[in-house]
Amino acid sequence: MSHEDQLYAMRHSLAHIMATAVTTLWPEAKLGVGPVVENGFYYDIDIPGVTISTDDFKKIEEQMRKVINANQPFERSEKSVDEGIAWAEQAKQPYKVELLNDLKRSGTTLAKDLDADELGTIAEGDAAVDTVSFYTNGEFTDLCRGPHVESTDKVGAFKLMRVAGAYWRGKEGNPQMQRLYGVAFDSKEELHNYLQMLEEAKKRDHRKLGKELDLFTFSDMIGGGLTLWSPRGTQLRNGLNDFVQEMRDEYGYQEVTSPHITKKELFEASGHWAKFADELFKIETREGHEFAMKPMSCPMHTQIYASQPRSYRDLPIRYRETAFVYRDEQSGELSGLSRVRCITQDDAHVFCRTNQIEDEALKIWDIIDRFYGTLGFADLKVRLSTHDPDDMSAYSGDKSKWDESVAQLQSIIEGKMGQDYISGVGEAAFYGPKIDFMAKDALGREHQVATIQLDFNQPEGFDLTCTNESGDAERVVMIHAAIMGSIERFLSVYIEHTGGRFPVWLAPEQVRVIQVKDSDEVDAFVAEFTSALKTAGIRFSTDASNESVSKKIRNAELMKVPYAVVVGEKEVETSEITPRLRADLAGDDSAESRSTTDFITAIQSEVTSRSQESTL
Repeated sequence: MSHEDQLYAMRHSLAHIMATAVTTLWPEAKLGVGPVVENGFYYDIDIPGVTISTDDFKKIEEQMRKVINANQPFERSEKSVDEGIAWAEQAKQPYKVELLNDLKRSGTTLAKDLDADELGTIAEGDAAVDTVSFYTNGEFTDLCRGPHVESTDKVGAFKLMRVAGAYWRGKEGNPQMQRLYGVAFDSKEELHNYLQMLEEAKKRDHRKLGKELDLFTFSDMIGGGLTLWSPRGTQLRNGLNDFVQEMRDEYGYQEVTSPHITKKELFEASGHWAKFADELFKIETREGHEFAMKPMSCPMHTQIYASQPRSYRDLPIRYRETAFVYRDEQSGELSGLSRVRCITQDDAHVFCRTNQIEDEALKIWDIIDRFYGTLGFADLKVRLSTHDPDDMSAYSGDKSKWDESVAQLQSIIEGKMGQDYISGVGEAAFYGPKIDFMAKDALGREHQVATIQLDFNQPEGFDLTCTNESGDAERVVMIHAAIMGSIERFLSVYIEHTGGRFPVWLAPEQVRVIQVKDSDEVDAFVAEFTSALKTAGIRFSTDASNESVSKKIRNAELMKVPYAVVVGEKEVETSEITPRLRADLAGDDSAESRSTTDFITAIQSEVTSRSQESTL
């Protein structure tokens, strides 16, 4: 058994041990499901009249340790489905009865498969289940496929983390259960390191820093998931977007603009209406026409391409647009910048011939490498996200075309990276396979960031062609190229990655000028200095308040301003300044004294080179 498989079995076993503890403390508890999740496990529990809180965690953990110390073996047994149903009814476990009846009827407990069965797409007898397995430790027995460790003492280190509400089987209208979460690792040291990481993550939470650094806010008057960006946050957004577009322009991308709403028919032709109808904001005009707020720009870009005849000599044609798009996310799914209703996409689409796919994909790859390398995300992992051949109903187009497109992307990845990539079966977009790029942040958390997506379905649906060398109409291919994807989601990652300590070129405020004394000479020096900063395009503010110098410096540090420059009589006398460097830019607090001209030149150099480090 691999280490990953062993860790999975440990976490799965801990879910059972937690259920054992809960049913010991509250014998009336009704159990739902208890799967393994990233870094741990959970169990959905319904205890009539009882609400579990964090105050209960200590006694649950103590009971779990009793089970662990008892060294109870996990023993597997089998029953017929009917025997299993009888067991669940006798045990007064209604949720288990429901699961077992689903297995008896459809051979599955997965919602998507049950929906397919209700639609009649599963033939009778195809999914028959004769027997089901159970696992027993001590006096506790649970319906389960496994796997588990040999005995309860072989589960590593764990800690209960939180409890949340969850609808049974994820469907509104079903009973709301209590989802009890825990984390688990091989050793106490690994658990300790993980908990320390979580504490650091709390300090870096982008929602907390967004407020403290005055980057963005939300308003109940406007609505959840609709971000309001302050001047500082807007500067940050624009700096990132300008960098992306600058690199795209090097490769000949042309900027286009499309409206925020469109007729329903466009998204019907693209396939988005059938796939995402429930997630669209819909509008009905006074004349009764149905429109939608655009959820993405690609269908509109197809219409720009289709607006005039195209020759093979014109290709590739590359469009870029930084656009607001809208998704009707449910309130419970919204989370800071990570999940919003108004999304800013740094969208781009390439229309090309089949023999141009590799060259265009590698150009996009180059932009991705440069962007993430500059921002301090080293060693991006690559995932080839493909269709699930066992569930082609989830995708547009026929399987042979999918297989051909996957082979094209696989060839590009292998030519660029060799065999070092992750396989992501079932992770493709509905219209085509994609190359996903995975970045690790400063806390070691992995995030899916940029994508290169191959799309042969929209060109088919919109009949996009070029005239080839023989004068015939040739179907073109569409490549979707997202560098940040969603600027909001990317910033949720980047703010936490940097802890709000943005490099000088990107920082909303690059210099804080701290005036020590109010005198004609000092006023004149500050005025001349700040005028030079403004002329040089450097973002600054001046603190001439009555606070102490130490308080002013502390305020600059709290706002994570890269450079603080104190100006008083000494600076007037010497005509030199001694910039104070933000802690992450240098080991000590201040750089050497220098003229204001040299200081401004050094900052301009950092901005031009997009340096992560101070040049002072």
